[in-house]
Amino acid sequence: MNEKIKMAVNGGIDFGSRLNAAQLRTIAKYMDDEESIEVTTFQQLYVEIPKDKEEEIIEEFKRVGLVCYPVGNYVKSLRTCNFCKGEEQEGMPVAKELNNRIAGKPVPFTLKVAYTGCPVGCGEPMLSDIGVMKMKDHYNLYIGGKAKGKDAEVGFLLLENLTPDQLYNAVEQIIDLYSENGKKREQFYKFIKRVDKNLILEQLAI
Repeated sequence: MNEKIKMAVNGGIDFGSRLNAAQLRTIAKYMDDEESIEVTTFQQLYVEIPKDKEEEIIEEFKRVGLVCYPVGNYVKSLRTCNFCKGEEQEGMPVAKELNNRIAGKPVPFTLKVAYTGCPVGCGEPMLSDIGVMKMKDHYNLYIGGKAKGKDAEVGFLLLENLTPDQLYNAVEQIIDLYSENGKKREQFYKFIKRVDKNLILEQLAI
């Protein structure tokens, strides 16, 4: 039996995280009739593919607009809102660029980053490890949210009124700090509480 590997796929950062018919057909090619597909809370599908055809299949997925990500202790692809008021107004180019910079980076424990294009917060940035909220022409950055468990809590505002470049730099530096200083399998919200907000701010150069 051919060894299979699991990977995460989605349609990239787009309106409503939609998949079209061609994308669904392409995924279905590599599934047996009895197989099911897992839909994650972070707008990804977990699919299993033959390991010996990994590169070939990833290229095929790319041709129909699917984006592939590693599964495990990595930065997840950006969870977004539905961009209900249009690409430029809701900051979709910024969301796409941020995703390109951070998705798939190795970290001590799975890291979830969410983006929302307005204060309504449909992308649930306050409940994610790192959350971004667009406020008119600038961006507020939240960290330390926890969506699950009896000790669930919202994240706190770390930085506000950031330009896109300041946002990219801040998020990348925070992820780097976590990668370098987090303990093995230490969840991000625990890391934040251990190292303290002020120490993080002192380390950032934006």
